[in-house]
Amino acid sequence: MSNYRIILADDHVMFRKGIKNILEKADTLEVIGEADDGLKLLELLKNVTPDMVIMDISMPNLRGLEATREIKVILPEVKVLILTMHKDKEYVYSAIAAGAEGYLLKEDADTELFAAIEKIRHKEPYVSSLLSGEMTHKLIHDRQKGKLTSLADPLTIREREVLKLISEGQSNKDIADLLFISIRTVEHHRANIMKKLKIKQTASLVRYAIRKGYIS
Repeated sequence: MSNYRIILADDHVMFRKGIKNILEKADTLEVIGEADDGLKLLELLKNVTPDMVIMDISMPNLRGLEATREIKVILPEVKVLILTMHKDKEYVYSAIAAGAEGYLLKEDADTELFAAIEKIRHKEPYVSSLLSGEMTHKLIHDRQKGKLTSLADPLTIREREVLKLISEGQSNKDIADLLFISIRTVEHHRANIMKKLKIKQTASLVRYAIRKGYIS
């Protein structure tokens, strides 16, 4: 039997290395790639196709929820396990709605990681034991029946990227350089974001970004 191929995506290097060390203790699992943000993960997936991606929600440039949606469009057969510190049920809902097969808390990784991978590998969903319950099972059932949609967020993926960088204190020029777009395009995105969210101040944008998990 060939190894089950996994890509890890987390912006905390030491945590990522720790998970890799844990996984490589299993003879049937193989870590074939790593990324420290969502955009780099999508670039990596252009060259290599894993069986599973294990990733955090809060990452630079493109967070895990948006990356999950993109993966399910370009590589729907690839399984996604969200491995995060976020305990809010809103995140569980959003992850499942985005297409993730599993949601595991980092604090449970040492005891539940292999169980989560094994269940997902055999086409069963997995949610961290601290979060599982009737509500979670209903969310999974609704997703499988096509009844579940993402929580309302009017922003496009590009607008979320721009919002995240704005919230991190990047200037319009810095954002333009990072995203390989013009300063005028950045200004256009900023105006659209404020209009959609009905926000007029940068401080309010930052609070929105924190509430949505775009930044810590």
